Amino acid sequence: VQLQASGGGLVEAGASLRLSCAASGRTSSNYAMGWFRQAPGKEREFVAAISWIGGKTYYADSVKGRFTISRDNAKNTVYLQMSSLKPEDTAVYYCAARRQGTSSSSTLYDYWGQGTLVTVSS
Repeated sequence: VQLQASGGGLVEAGASLRLSCAASGRTSSNYAMGWFRQAPGKEREFVAAISWIGGKTYYADSVKGRFTISRDNAKNTVYLQMSSLKPEDTAVYYCAARRQGTSSSSTLYDYWGQGTLVTVSS
């Protein structure tokens, strides 16, 4: 499975941005999908995840109520709608796929995209 993340950019605080993650390859398998982010000098952290069956969603407390993860299985694409962005949301955002259920642990994901940079100015 190959993942291609896109949609990052430079925005002002309070703005919205939508990230996309397109999957290709063996996409006939069922994968849970997740978004993670890594700010400069910090460890990679969990942002959101969505299950394959039922579309159950999970969020980090820091983004709950501001970010929404969704998926379009027909297009093999996962989205992360980000609203009310804050400077502390600045990071490289990565999408990831997991053959089993959702997880907030980055070590449990099997495939990773290349990352897309989101910069939020104050």
